[in-house]
Amino acid sequence: MKKYNFNAGPSMLPREVIENTAKQCLDFNGSGLSLMEISHRAKDFQPVIDEAEALIKELLQIPDGYSVVFLGGGASLEFCMIPYNFLINKAAYLNTGTWAKKAMKEAKLFGEVIEVASSADANYTFIPKDWTCPEDVDYLHITTNNTIYGTEIRKDIDVNVPLIADMSSDIFSRPVDVKKYDCIYAGAQKNLAMAGVTLVIVKNEKLGKAPRQIPTMLNYLTHVEKGSMFNTPPVVPIYSALETLRWIKANGGVEAMDKLALQRADILYGEIERNKLFRGTVKEEDRSVMNICFVMNEEYAELEKPFFEYATSKGMVGIKGHRSVGGFRASCYNAQTIEGVNALVQCMKEFEAQH
Repeated sequence: MKKYNFNAGPSMLPREVIENTAKQCLDFNGSGLSLMEISHRAKDFQPVIDEAEALIKELLQIPDGYSVVFLGGGASLEFCMIPYNFLINKAAYLNTGTWAKKAMKEAKLFGEVIEVASSADANYTFIPKDWTCPEDVDYLHITTNNTIYGTEIRKDIDVNVPLIADMSSDIFSRPVDVKKYDCIYAGAQKNLAMAGVTLVIVKNEKLGKAPRQIPTMLNYLTHVEKGSMFNTPPVVPIYSALETLRWIKANGGVEAMDKLALQRADILYGEIERNKLFRGTVKEEDRSVMNICFVMNEEYAELEKPFFEYATSKGMVGIKGHRSVGGFRASCYNAQTIEGVNALVQCMKEFEAQH
């Protein structure tokens, strides 16, 4: 039986990315050594870093004056590194979900944190609107896609302060105007690579301003100056990122990824709205196209477990909602296919017919 991977992360990767990475894990570039055991200083590995960096700059049209670095620790470490490097007096945060809240918690260790708006009282079912950001903050931090609750900021916002974004779960899914941001960071295990590497895009002129001593490994300048090679980088995840970037380019770039994301979302949200058993969980104008969340309608609540079991029996993997919210979540990152979405929709139709 064919499996369809809707996991929220670590998540689905293009099959050719998995196969090509696996081949290199057996024999890297004909060296007789595995990608898992080569030195990161090996002459064959530097071109991997160089090509991956070049493709990121090409696909996102990153202007001059920005550096691309590959780090460890996931986005959770960036929650700390961002204020360590950028917070001088106070920072502003838009609270749109669990990960934004965790980022705020870390920032409070370094200075004053202002919550410009929050949708917590409504269980994060929408992106706050009509808020203002103080002009005397060092930066505004946003989380562009909220994997747990299924909301997304799909357009680059305009503010009069430096902007920093966690794009862990929607980077490379749409065009981004990078020049509007001082820093963009993303854990790789959604749209870019296997878990183990974090992508950071940072504006060089904004580094080195913080009024504190920063531990060497937590200082962005360290990694910019050493080209991601200050310490041993996560070699295999970086290589898998390179293969994914090649795949994105070969399949039309972020513009094509954007078009496909909207197409997948239209199909699945359409069925959620049509099917009497289910309902969406967030306001329509803020619905994520990466993480599509839905629940049983109240009168069919007792069918939640039977539907999960039925969908699982049909090859749907990872559709259970986050443990903090329940229900269902179909994560439709770049590698997800229209076939996969249609298979889930067919499950929903069949289950409705049975009940």
